[in-house]
Amino acid sequence: MTVEVNDVPGANRYEGRVDGESRVAGVAEYIRTPELVAFVHTEVAPEYEGKGVGSALVRSALDDARASGLRVLATCPFFAGWIARHPEYQDLLYQSRSKVSD
Repeated sequence: MTVEVNDVPGANRYEGRVDGESRVAGVAEYIRTPELVAFVHTEVAPEYEGKGVGSALVRSALDDARASGLRVLATCPFFAGWIARHPEYQDLLYQSRSKVSD
């Protein structure tokens, strides 16, 4: 099974399709700024769960973020859990740089 992932900026999401099918098997929704991309929701159709669609979405989205020089805010639990299991992507995580003054 091959998962093809495409960014659809007009819909603010990545879409995954399996084996060239026209039907969307899964999506990863995001909010993007010039410095940051926040991944807010990931959903995979029930018949594709456990078949690598979600992982393909996350990997493609994070590879795109890295190539674009963007930091990542993983508010989606699926994204956060996937990154926690793949340390090679943890350097992308957004770290707040604001300081509280006394």
